[in-house]
Amino acid sequence: MLANHVVDTTLLPPSDRFAFWHQLVAQETAPAHISSAHLDDFVAYARAIDLGPVRLAALRYPSLNSTRPARLIRRTEADLYQLALPVCGRSALSQDRREAQMNAAEFTFLDTSRPHVATHTTVGPGLAATITVQIAHRDLPLPPDRLRRVLAARIPTDRGMGVLLARYVRRIATCPEQYDPGDAGLLGAVVLDLTAATLAQHLDAEAALPPEVRRQALREQVLAFVDRHLDDPALTPQAVADAHHVSPRTLQRLFAGESTGVAALIRSRRLERCRRDLRDPLLADEPVQTVAARWGFPDKAHFSRAFRAAYGCSPRDWRAGG
Repeated sequence: MLANHVVDTTLLPPSDRFAFWHQLVAQETAPAHISSAHLDDFVAYARAIDLGPVRLAALRYPSLNSTRPARLIRRTEADLYQLALPVCGRSALSQDRREAQMNAAEFTFLDTSRPHVATHTTVGPGLAATITVQIAHRDLPLPPDRLRRVLAARIPTDRGMGVLLARYVRRIATCPEQYDPGDAGLLGAVVLDLTAATLAQHLDAEAALPPEVRRQALREQVLAFVDRHLDDPALTPQAVADAHHVSPRTLQRLFAGESTGVAALIRSRRLERCRRDLRDPLLADEPVQTVAARWGFPDKAHFSRAFRAAYGCSPRDWRAGG
């Protein structure tokens, strides 16, 4: 799976846990003053994943306060932007005279080269949890003066590019075993492009993005749209193009150089859903045609031919273990 570094403070004596976590924050992000009401038994966990231009971290910790004053900021440190997604608990951030109060499912953005204050509060008996995305200043393709306008901003994850970015980083950070080590660079490039597109959309600055970044962001939107609508028999390349306000020709160019076009992509993903459901023991009593129709194959004969062409056996033989 993807190379990742896991930290569990419970493996240390209670008296050493907070000091270890404090040092970890200084090494992995940036030096800061951290305080907590749980100094005597600081139970916390971290998983860090290096994706080339991007570093992801999944963190769980008790309530704490973090302050990074100007005197701790050294010019020898790498200047990083950080996008944080609280998963559980509440967070607040203050930077550049802006303040944001975030609940779960809202990104916020900060610049480690500038002073800031952050608080993280647990809700209920569990720990707070956050996923962070760290990117070097030089790698984020947006003008720094525009990015300053989004510091300590609340960026929604229930609409626009934020939906895709949140879904993507959650899956990588929580399930790195689903990917091979060789995927790290490609995953990092996609996260970088989605981060740039999310921030640009929030700033109404999409035009400032390089064309390739806009292309990659649109491609990820199309893939997510296709996956959400596979059960719709009316899903066609024209419908996908209309939903994204582009021409069918522009849509096809997004996938130029790949082994399949949009129509073949829709068909292959539908067939994969059918193949999965036909082997699901919980769906063993469902007729084959019911499974096929659920994933956009209303014609029995057409489905059987397509399935055999893709997998070398009939749907019934596959269900029987063939």
